[in-house]
Amino acid sequence: QERLEESGGGLVQAGGSLRLSCAASGPLFSGSTMGWFRQAPGKEREFVAAINWDGISTFYADSVRGRFTISRDNAVKTVFLQMNSLKPTDTAVYSCALYYYGPSGDNYYLNDKAYDYWGQGTQVTVSS
Repeated sequence: QERLEESGGGLVQAGGSLRLSCAASGPLFSGSTMGWFRQAPGKEREFVAAINWDGISTFYADSVRGRFTISRDNAVKTVFLQMNSLKPTDTAVYSCALYYYGPSGDNYYLNDKAYDYWGQGTQVTVSS
């Protein structure tokens, strides 16, 4: 059973930075694609970023590309999301997710329903 726990959320002014962490326990992390999603009040959950098992391939939503960076450290079973130049529109609950059993293929990382395990989420609030 995998467990994921996010940390690093908080309140920041527009233009500021935050670094989110997602610590995993269990045997699947090092072979899994890891994703970050976010959900703002009244909105659907949306893809933010993903990273494949060895960190070679990264994927970003257009809205965050160039401002956010996803990375991972398999030795400590942790995935990170560095968020710079934050905007009020980035305000949301951010959740990490682990993708292991689902099919591969084009844009597989975009489908939140295909992820196998989720963290509880961490709130990010960006004030203007």
